[in-house]
Amino acid sequence: MYQYSRAIYRSIRDLIDPYAAPEVRLEYRRAVLEQCEQTMERLAADPLYFAKPERALFQDIRRYFPITCQAQVNWAVQAGVTAAVEFIQGQIESGALDGGVARCRATTSKGKPCQRTPLPDRDYCPSHQHLERTKVAA
Repeated sequence: MYQYSRAIYRSIRDLIDPYAAPEVRLEYRRAVLEQCEQTMERLAADPLYFAKPERALFQDIRRYFPITCQAQVNWAVQAGVTAAVEFIQGQIESGALDGGVARCRATTSKGKPCQRTPLPDRDYCPSHQHLERTKVAA
């Protein structure tokens, strides 16, 4: 995930407010890098429960850029976060995350993640299979 956060940062670092004082620009760069890293860490730690990570990251860093560059920053953030999400989804599907063992996507009645193994080619265990979205026949 380090590579994704650094790639996002490298693509937008030169767009940081050019009219700010040099020491302020340095502080802005540090803040942007920190936000990129925090977003990627959260995405790696809990990918299934982080809704719209690209929006969250852009909202956190947009104040460091002039209004004329925000569309370009938003595009770079979306591209970088989308690539990271696709990578994580591939890791989850291959079973590389969570110790190589697939886990049910449901939560228990106490609010904790279900620890059971899902059915083959499914996201949920036998106890939670009713949560699986049914495919509509066309």
